[in-house]
Amino acid sequence: MTLLQLLPRIAVDKPWGRVDLPAPFTPAPGDKTGEIWFDPPPSLRELLVKYIFTSEKLSVQVHPSDAQALAKGLGAQGKEECWLVVEAQPGARLGIGLREAADAETLRAAALDGSIETMMDWHQVRPGDFFYIPAGTIHAIGAGVTVLEIQQNSDITYRLYDYGRPRALHLDEGLAVALPETYDMARMHKVLPESGSLSLVEGPLFQLDLCEGPLLAATLAAYGSEPKLIIPLNAALRAGDCLASPGDCALVTDLSALVIAPATRFLIAQPIHSGETL
Repeated sequence: MTLLQLLPRIAVDKPWGRVDLPAPFTPAPGDKTGEIWFDPPPSLRELLVKYIFTSEKLSVQVHPSDAQALAKGLGAQGKEECWLVVEAQPGARLGIGLREAADAETLRAAALDGSIETMMDWHQVRPGDFFYIPAGTIHAIGAGVTVLEIQQNSDITYRLYDYGRPRALHLDEGLAVALPETYDMARMHKVLPESGSLSLVEGPLFQLDLCEGPLLAATLAAYGSEPKLIIPLNAALRAGDCLASPGDCALVTDLSALVIAPATRFLIAQPIHSGETL
């Protein structure tokens, strides 16, 4: 049985993508790579991992919760996500939530005239900034940033504003699920420490941990035997003949099989199924 399996990469060109990708990524000549997705394995279809590379601002958007997606007949899974900033050019920003609470009519008018951008709370970011984005949070990724995104495996996106690009908006659907409120930085924002481990997401839909190797026996036992996703950050991990390096995402079926050098940093992601507790 394969203990460590690299997930296939899917590079996606975007008009707002980049030709100057940060290491270890290398774009194809002439391409503007906007995203690199890792095709989820059958045993972990609930989660999607991807890198996002921006040279322009992305749309102002919002995603529904599981309950809202189910009620609309869109499937049983909405979209909650989180962002880890891995590279940021000077002045790079992420827009998350509003600076002040607003009612739906004010939001609609602001989406139509573009002033919703100025209503948002824009955070200047640097590598190591981490943000959890609950469903219903109005958000946008600015230019000049590379973000590692771990999300529910859903493509339900409602665009509220798109800077005049010729794409459809989804004001009715988006405003129906949007939380017209501020973002709780104290609860949802973390900064990766220079060393050591840190729990980044503790539910309710998935768990995400920053780990520094090697893993202790008690830590291995606490994770259980369910399959997990491993995302190397600063050095490679090995199990048998398979090597997962920074820029990869891999499925691991046995954490104890990993050969992890000291100070190696990586993320462990796994879904939380109904009835499970951390």
